[in-house]
Amino acid sequence: MAKGSRWVRWSFLGLLVPVAAGVAAWQGWAWWSWANQPVSETAAETAPQTVQIQIPPGTPGQQIGQDLEAAGLIRSALAWKLWSRWQTWQNAAGGFQAGTYALNPTDSMTAIAEVIRNGQVVQTSFTVPEGWNRRQMATYFQEEGFFSADAFLAATEQVSKDAYPWLPDGLPHVEGFLFPDTYQLPAEGVTPEAVVKAMLSRFETAALPVYQQATTDLTLLEWATLASIVEKEAVIADERGTIAGVFTNRLKQNMPLGADPTVEYGLGIVQTPEQPLTWTQVGTPSPYNTYINPGLPPTPIASAGKASLEATLAPESTAYLFFVARYDGTHVFSRTLAEHEAARDAIRATIDN
Repeated sequence: MAKGSRWVRWSFLGLLVPVAAGVAAWQGWAWWSWANQPVSETAAETAPQTVQIQIPPGTPGQQIGQDLEAAGLIRSALAWKLWSRWQTWQNAAGGFQAGTYALNPTDSMTAIAEVIRNGQVVQTSFTVPEGWNRRQMATYFQEEGFFSADAFLAATEQVSKDAYPWLPDGLPHVEGFLFPDTYQLPAEGVTPEAVVKAMLSRFETAALPVYQQATTDLTLLEWATLASIVEKEAVIADERGTIAGVFTNRLKQNMPLGADPTVEYGLGIVQTPEQPLTWTQVGTPSPYNTYINPGLPPTPIASAGKASLEATLAPESTAYLFFVARYDGTHVFSRTLAEHEAARDAIRATIDN
């Protein structure tokens, strides 16, 4: 072969190699772009349909990619594997986190990966209103399908003081220390123990500082107990301070509190305008019967909200010693027993008519 021919051949090959490399690179980039695109091309104005997927603890990254591809969330498990290895080589902080995820097929593969890497798991929300006791909470959780009522009640009786050293000694349960609020927990983490822990922790951060910063003769248990009675009696916010003042006056004068909600709690009943407490019920012995027993009951009777907790520490200065409910949320307050009995009879006559 002539020398000139060899030069032409090598020159051609010299041009062909970079061209081939360029084509391969372009093909690789095109494949990656395709693999990283969302599986769904749902229009922006259309609500995307999320897919829920659970990643158990210890699941390898390669398996996660295969599960995502099978669920129709990513285009290529191979691309997921390569990208995961690249992130590991780059020392990207954190790995994929276990949990339940609601993932969107309109997101790119890398966006889905970031959701799992950041642990943005599905959250379950629940709300406990002010004034509920633990049995009402237990019924709610069972009816909502979280867990059984008995399991929740058992969890409220098995709290370790090592975790919450501020809890009063000798509590049979944590009634009154389960702070009423709206909560969000990881879907797979909603257990009776986790719920009780979350509510006690919220009390610790939202309520306990209120007590610790106050000047009061009440112990923590007395404070939570009295506040729970105020919570159950006060329907109208403007009356909360007055009701707290009435109970404070009665305690100072060693008078029985005479609070209907304590009797109801002890008997496990709820009175209504049509079926008020009977004299027999009011006279039934119980540690929670504040018509019979002077002072406060042995534990709170419900979860008080922050407003009732604060009102109990700063009760209104009043001469009232009695009040009776009108059954419309308001009360008639009285200074003497005679005034109180007259108000009570007038309200009952109105209901009877």
